[in-house]
Order: sequence, then C-alpha cells, then structure tokens
Amino acid sequence: MEHLGVLLLLLLTCVSRLLLTEGFPKCSTEQFVCNNGRCVPLNLRCDGVDDCGDSSDEISCLNCTSGSFHCVAAARCVPSPSVCDGKPDCFDGADEQLDTCAQSCTRSQFKCTNGRCVSNSGRCDNIKDCEDGSDEENCDGNECEINNGGCSHLCIDLPLGFMCDCPSEMRLVQDTHCQDVDHCLDSDVCDQTCVHTNGSFACECQDGYVLTVGTGQCKATGVAAHVVVSTHEGVKWMDLSGSEQRNITYKRGLPGPVSALNANNTLYWTSSENDIIYRMSLDSSDQRPTVLLKASTDILGLAVDWIHELLYWVSTNTHALHVASLNDSKQSELISGLSRPTAVAVQPLLGYVFWADSEASPRIERASLDGTSRIALITSSIRYPVAVSLDIPRGLLYWADSGLRTVSRVAFDGQHRKTVVESNGYLDQPYGLAIFESRVYWSDQLTNSICSADKHNGNMLQVSQRLGSVSPAGLVILHPLLQPADNDLSQMKTRTALPDSQFTLILSLTVIISLLLVGAVLWWQRSEFCASRSLSPLGDETFKESQDPLLLSRLPVVHEHKDGAQNSSTH
Repeated sequence: MEHLGVLLLLLLTCVSRLLLTEGFPKCSTEQFVCNNGRCVPLNLRCDGVDDCGDSSDEISCLNCTSGSFHCVAAARCVPSPSVCDGKPDCFDGADEQLDTCAQSCTRSQFKCTNGRCVSNSGRCDNIKDCEDGSDEENCDGNECEINNGGCSHLCIDLPLGFMCDCPSEMRLVQDTHCQDVDHCLDSDVCDQTCVHTNGSFACECQDGYVLTVGTGQCKATGVAAHVVVSTHEGVKWMDLSGSEQRNITYKRGLPGPVSALNANNTLYWTSSENDIIYRMSLDSSDQRPTVLLKASTDILGLAVDWIHELLYWVSTNTHALHVASLNDSKQSELISGLSRPTAVAVQPLLGYVFWADSEASPRIERASLDGTSRIALITSSIRYPVAVSLDIPRGLLYWADSGLRTVSRVAFDGQHRKTVVESNGYLDQPYGLAIFESRVYWSDQLTNSICSADKHNGNMLQVSQRLGSVSPAGLVILHPLLQPADNDLSQMKTRTALPDSQFTLILSLTVIISLLLVGAVLWWQRSEFCASRSLSPLGDETFKESQDPLLLSRLPVVHEHKDGAQNSSTH
C-alpha cells in the first residue's frame, strides 16, 4: 500500500507538471521537468539539493535509509548489500552504474571484499566504510607495506591504522596525495606573473598589459574588449559594462556555444538543434553568416586553436570530441566514448585540449592536441560541469558547475584546486564562461543575465547585462591579447620563484662554483707561466712567449650577474 501511495503521488505530480509547464520549452528524455519549466539533469533528482529553484525536483522522494540506494525511476529503495552486486535492481540499472561499482580501485582506495572502492584513509579506523566491514579486518599488520597505504609519498604506520605525510614544501590533499606548496597561488593576488623570493611577493604583467599601481591587477592595452553572447534571438555584441549592445545576427532558435579567432576578428557558433557550424567576420562590410561545416547535432562546446587554425567541439549526440580545420571541411573524431561532454577549451601554445564530461562520471580531462596523453584533472566534488575557460597567463583552468552552482579553478596539472565563486543568486544555470584581466564572466540562463566577479575570490559581483526575456548561452570575449602568438613558454609560467630554502642552496652553490672557476683559471695561468720559464734556457728564438695580444683575451672570463648566475665567454 505504501508503494501504491507513492506511485499515485508521482502520477499526480506528473499530471500537474504537464499543466504547469505548458508553453515552456520541452526537456529531453535525459532531463527532469521542474514545475517552473526549468530542465535539470535527471541524475540530480532526489539528491537533497534544490536544483529546480522551486524544490520540485525534491518532491515525492523516498527517504531511503543510510547505505541504501534510491531508484528514482522505479521509486523504490535498494538495500545496500544489493548495490553494486552485479545484478541490477533498478529497472534502468542505476544501482550498478555508480562510480563506487568500478572493479578497479585507484591507488588511494581500498577494495572491499564485495568489490566496492572506499578511501584508504578510512582503513582500520574502527568505522565500517565497506558494507561487509572488510576495511576493518586484518588491522594488526603494517598497512604501509601494501601499496604504501595508498599514500603518494610518505606512509606512517600507527598503532591503530596509518597516516600519510608529505615532504617539506609539499602539502597533503585528499588525505593521501601530496602537492607542491605554491605560495603565489596560496596568496592569489597577482592577475598574471607572480614572483616569490625570500618571503615576499611581486606581481608582473605580460607584454600588452599594464600593472595597476598598488595592486596585482593587469589591465589590457590597445583596443577595448567586447563580449559576444549567443541567445535564442541571435548573436549579440556588447561592451564589458553592458552599456552598449547590438545584434550581430537575428536568426532565432535554441542558442548554443560561441568561439572566436581574434587574429582576423571571426566568430564561430552553432545551435544545439542543428548540425551546422557558422562563421562570420566582424570586419566584413555585410557581416553575413556563412556555413563553415556540417558537423553533428547537440554541440555544447566550441574552442578555436588560433595557432594551428583548428576548431574543436564536443557533441552529446556523438559522445565525442571532434576537430576540424578552419580553412576547409576536413574533420575527424578525436576522442570517443564520452558520457555527456558539455564544454571544451584549448591551449595550443602548450599543446593541450581540455573538456568537461558529465552525468555517469562527471570530470574535467586533458589531452594532447592529437588526443593522446589523456589524463583526468578533476574527478571528485564535481556534479555537472557545463563550461570551461582558460586563464592562460597563470596556467589555470576555470569551470562552472551548475549542479554545485560554483565556479572553480585548477592548474593545468590538476593541482591547486580552489572554489572561486559560490551560489550567489546569479549562478543557478550557467552556460558560457570566460576569463579576462582580473575577472571571470559567465552567462546565466535562469536570470537571463551576463555576470562577472573577481577571478581570485569571487568578490565584487557585477551584473553587467540583464537580457529580460532573452535567454543567453555561449559567451566569448574578444581581445587580441587573449590569444597570444608568442610561443615563449617562459612567459606563461606564473610561479617563477623558488622557495627560500632552495633559493639559498642554489645561491651558495653558485658562489662555490664561481670560486672554483676563478681558481682554475689562476692555476692554469700559473702553470703556463712556469712552463714558459722552464723552456727559456733553450733559447729565446726557439721558444719565445707569445706576444699576440689576443692570447689572453681567449681565456674564459667569468661574468657575475645580479641573480648569482655565471656565463663563460670568449671575446
């Protein structure tokens, strides 16, 4: 009777939803229709978080006991022993598709007897993390002897359990892994280059930017930057403040992603409802869109490689990452088998392409431009990433998560993760994302607005444009400095200074080596002088010391620089 009552309640909710959502856009089969007409991913239903904004995605949810699994589609609870047991109990198999059902555990995880993976940090802590309690068995031995306890560096055996530790100048993250301490990113005050020496910081800017006195902000010089955003009324162009705007195109339809090649002021965009990627030069007199190529439907992310003139995109229809030339229609599938790819970004100077994947196993990944060397940067504490953007001067990737309603960033190597912007009323349904100077910009489809905040800490929220009934989607900022042509990667490094201890050590070694070189030169000169004197009795005409004025100038000369380094040269 209890299940019958729940089914009747669900039926009434569905009927009321159909009535309430009349006139709203239809949601896909992979989405849940909120009472207010909003579409949210189906896997966010009954997760304890109000994703709809009106709590309708949390109505009529079973209150399953701790450890049991809630089958949303079947409206029933599956006992914990039946979860990940190889036999689907939910008719859609959701209880066997969890991340914890993976058969191969990572180094930082412990594999339970029933095949589930739990964190190694919970091993032998008198708390059963495995349903079968296997993580609390055989705790008398030294856990560090098995796979180093899952620790990336140091494993310390304790009377009860163990703990991971890190060497100096490193910190422990997620209980098991060590990462380098980055004093510059910890302080997070410089917009671009940060120099840390002897406990102090100095901010610098790359060519084309000017450092604001008294701050770490870098302001772009030259032409003014502009924002281009895709909407269901066409593509709009506006300044950063939103005071000036105009329509570039007037083609109505579902808005999609947009990207640009700043070198020739060309835009690229598409709509999720068709398979055409358009382009348009903003410098042309007529500014008419032309077809670049026919790709696939449901494209959610576009990115331009401005060095090799390539276009990357991800499609939820093909579940793949694609690439094509900007100069012809040649295209290829780069990476396949993705779950629901939602965004893509490219850093051609370093040879990286990044993308976001959602649903079954949400993550942020990176690969080489040819699709090889694929690694995952973010796999935990992420729900529904929808947009990615790069802060190229600092070597950071930013992403927007509509499930967590946050904007976060991480270094290109997967370290130094930080949540920058949290839910603020204008981050409920983000779509586009861009970084420029000291701010992060995004479009929000729930409030129909273009917003920005400080890229370091999320402060100073600004709503630069309220579009009324116009729903925004993809967003890109136009400025030549955002796509640098200089491949000198030394200017891309944001963390150039050494820790104090390493700096002192290198300075000492430099002085010692300099003294040894000077001593060697003096000894060589002395030996030459002695040799010439020992040969003089044989006759001044037979072996006469050279009077060539270039002889001494050919000797190695040691130049001392301000930074303590030395160079040997011949004049």
